[in-house]
Amino acid sequence: MPKVTVDRDGCKGCEHCTAVCPQRILAMSKEINAKGYFFARVTDRPRCIGCRLCAIACPDVAIRVECHGVAYRFFDY
Repeated sequence: MPKVTVDRDGCKGCEHCTAVCPQRILAMSKEINAKGYFFARVTDRPRCIGCRLCAIACPDVAIRVECHGVAYRFFDY
């Protein structure tokens, strides 16, 4: 099963990930992070299909997707 991890302090709340997720499993939190932004969070992890569109769309590289033990990193700044 794919595992999506959002770096809550790296997220600036742009909502790109929530817009591109075909399963709609990402939503904005009602809490704020250390930088003062509402961050993205995973709401229904078992429904994730591992498409990695959220990680590709994230301009802050705050989302990591692991599929079957393989971690995909699209940008390594």
